[in-house]
Amino acid sequence: MAVVRIQDENRQITDPAEIREFLAPFGIWYEKWDVAGRIDRDADSEEILAAYAPEIERLKQQGGFVTADVINVSPETPNLDAMLAKFSSEHTHSEDEVRFTVKGSGVFHIHPDNGPVFAVQVESGDLINVPNGTKHWFDLCSDRNIRCIRLFEDPSGWTPHYIEEGIHAGYTPICMGPQYLPSDDAPQIDPAVKP
Repeated sequence: MAVVRIQDENRQITDPAEIREFLAPFGIWYEKWDVAGRIDRDADSEEILAAYAPEIERLKQQGGFVTADVINVSPETPNLDAMLAKFSSEHTHSEDEVRFTVKGSGVFHIHPDNGPVFAVQVESGDLINVPNGTKHWFDLCSDRNIRCIRLFEDPSGWTPHYIEEGIHAGYTPICMGPQYLPSDDAPQIDPAVKP
């Protein structure tokens, strides 16, 4: 289940309908897709793409995407730190970044022109897009493990365009599981921001 944390407003959102409502003005989609029982835990990339073919086709029609693939990142991924460094600095892309998380988790930090910086933690079953031109950065959670379906408008993929003096250094990529979420009566503190 996704979690949105808005540091400037000192709150977080966990309800899927409220998450969709919060993200919509920024042009961000959020959907929840079934994972349990739909694919085998060890499914290969082709099996994953086949299992989600109807959803992928719908997104291709909706967003003008022409290709989809599966990315697998784990602590054993060669040159993992160098790869993650490319995405943990504030940047934009010239096309939408679309990710459906099959397994694992990560945090998209979004820095919109028309609102506060916020973090969207995604995990298995969460689909999110980051619209082209939107300032953002991405960090893996502490287990450094994620498997995602990616969609592209250009078959060669996208290139990050880094923001000079980006604000990413002021934020910490802390992921929190449901057991760590505060109760409704507890103060809503955003753990994804350095004090």
